[in-house]
Amino acid sequence: MRDGRERERERERERERERERERERERERERKREREIERERERERERERERERERERERERESSEMGERQSSAAGEREREERGGR
Repeated sequence: MRDGRERERERERERERERERERERERERERKREREIERERERERERERERERERERERERESSEMGERQSSAAGEREREERGGR
């Protein structure tokens, strides 16, 4: 009788250890998902930084082109004024 109860307690302990291993595996899967989500967020932040750098380069190009056009137009007016006098 006692031997049967002992075996039953041992089986229960083994089931509990298996449940604990399963909980640990689930926690590890959850940590893995969290790491993947964080990596994806970081990739998105990097893409956003790159888009911002590209917008900044575009603004600089437009500004530079605008300055060149204004400078060119001013030079053209100056040449016309000198030529007209």
